[in-house]
Amino acid sequence: MEYHALLFNERVNYMTKYLINRIIRSCVSIVIAVGIVMLLIYSLMDRNLIFKNDALFTHLNNNSKVVYKYQKWEEYGYLDYMTYQDYLNLLVANGELTEAVKNEVSTIGYEPSKDSKLTTQYIESFYDYCDQNGYTPQRLNAVTQRGTKVADGGKPQLFAYKDINLFVRLFNYFGGILKFDDINYVADIENRGLSFTLHDPVYGGEKFSPAIIGNGTYHKYLVYFDNQFPYFHQNLVTVNLGTSYSVNQGVDVFSTMTTSQGSYVKSLITYPSGLTEESADDLHSATYIKGSQKSSYFLQSRFTDDYTNTTVIKNGKSKIGYSFSIGIISVIIDYLLGVPLGIIMARKKDSFIDQLGSIYIIFIIAVPSLAYIFLFKAIGSAAFGLPTTFDVDSLSKAMYVLPIISLSLPSIANLMKWIRRYMIDQQNLDYVKFARSGGLTENEIFTKHILKNAIIPIVHGIPGSILGAITGAIITERVYVVPGAGNLLTKAINNYDNGVIVGVTLFYAILSVASMVCGDILMSMIDPRISFTSKAR
Repeated sequence: MEYHALLFNERVNYMTKYLINRIIRSCVSIVIAVGIVMLLIYSLMDRNLIFKNDALFTHLNNNSKVVYKYQKWEEYGYLDYMTYQDYLNLLVANGELTEAVKNEVSTIGYEPSKDSKLTTQYIESFYDYCDQNGYTPQRLNAVTQRGTKVADGGKPQLFAYKDINLFVRLFNYFGGILKFDDINYVADIENRGLSFTLHDPVYGGEKFSPAIIGNGTYHKYLVYFDNQFPYFHQNLVTVNLGTSYSVNQGVDVFSTMTTSQGSYVKSLITYPSGLTEESADDLHSATYIKGSQKSSYFLQSRFTDDYTNTTVIKNGKSKIGYSFSIGIISVIIDYLLGVPLGIIMARKKDSFIDQLGSIYIIFIIAVPSLAYIFLFKAIGSAAFGLPTTFDVDSLSKAMYVLPIISLSLPSIANLMKWIRRYMIDQQNLDYVKFARSGGLTENEIFTKHILKNAIIPIVHGIPGSILGAITGAIITERVYVVPGAGNLLTKAINNYDNGVIVGVTLFYAILSVASMVCGDILMSMIDPRISFTSKAR
């Protein structure tokens, strides 16, 4: 008994060490993967491609166009951009320059010879600052024609820029993934602090619904309950995978994937001012915008402070929600059908059932996925009247049928193929012949030995299949117009949305690593012979 306990403890210790080492290596792999993507995007791709569909860029001329280009490059994360005005503001902030002098030297001449002596002095100081900090200064003089200043884009410009080092970019990105809210976010607000209530004001102050409300924080509601799964919510720690610049402009990638879609869902809510009305505003999402409460009568009549920026409640799922709903049902169908059919094919090798299953597997392998997806789409629509496109406002479950079938059929074929192959391989091993010579029946040999060993590689892929359902299916979602997460990466690449590309890459990498680790753990639980130690026992 003591021996078994020691053996179990030793196994747990080895498993713990393995998991720690695997997690460390996985984190390094994730950083390398994101770094490679950043290198491809920011160093090897033509950064001018971001202006391909920019209507404003094509209408600008002269200096205005150049400045706009550098501003956009900074916004997209290609470089650090600093104007001469930014430099003067920095001097004022450091106490090295007064506002009066700043105003005097902030206007530069149409060309260097037109600058005043004092302005020239500070411009030279700006150049020195750029040289010390790795910036490349650039001066755009006024555009003139025959001695006359050109009105459109003719204003002189002085700025500097520098490309961001890959390691600095990685450090800044991973350092900003998690954001922690605190009462010091708003510096000039009165009565900063936290308050706890058992009766949420959003519900009129009568319903029992605990909440923690902040003043001076970025989010007004830091902890709250509502009727949406998982019912308990928090804004103390938020995830920031990167900001979208074109796919969902100004919104974080994580929010883009997790925000609900569809039509507004109105309910009776009580605004901070006491006004009660039917509205889709989600007051629990309120964030701070300085001076916003007094900017319009609409906000003044509803809010008593500057926590006025709210999202709205919609009736549809999020991008991840749609992808996971389709994907997880598909995974369940895959294993419920693929594994038993593969087992039957292996047990009845060369029979009609085996040949029929082989024909199906060959069809799935031979025909391109896009072709049979369109085939199933046409058959489902013509023969069964099933909807072929998604409608986020529709409550019909029929729109899920064709995408699920299109996802399941190739996965079922893949499981059938590998289960059959593993089981046939096991049937030819020596231990099966030994068990048969020992008097065990074919059913006993099959259930206690062959199936148990053949199923191990299949078990390893279960966590990956489940977590992979979150990422969505690119081709299937595009064909059936599913508003899921699978189409997000392709849209970001087509629109050169660097923030989304990097954020989705990190999201995919984390899921891939998690699926491999979970697969190893699950495999060791199924088969105790599998050891993660460095030496065999």
